[in-house]
Amino acid sequence: MRKTVETIGFILVLMGVSGAVDRLWTQPIMSLFLNAFDRWVIPHLPFATGYEVYANLMLAVVGGVIILLGGRLKA
Repeated sequence: MRKTVETIGFILVLMGVSGAVDRLWTQPIMSLFLNAFDRWVIPHLPFATGYEVYANLMLAVVGGVIILLGGRLKA
């Protein structure tokens, strides 16, 4: 269970960083998967319009928190 939670957190960190990089520059590596949050979720959130980079960085922070909390779970 702990490894599953940590893996989900790691994927969220990757997606957040990738989305922020894609907004600031281009992201050629696995962009269809890693930028899914940036392309399909953010456009449907009216409060995130204009703050896409911050939303992606917040996703990375949430992923980091999930990784930390996953490390505290019992094996």
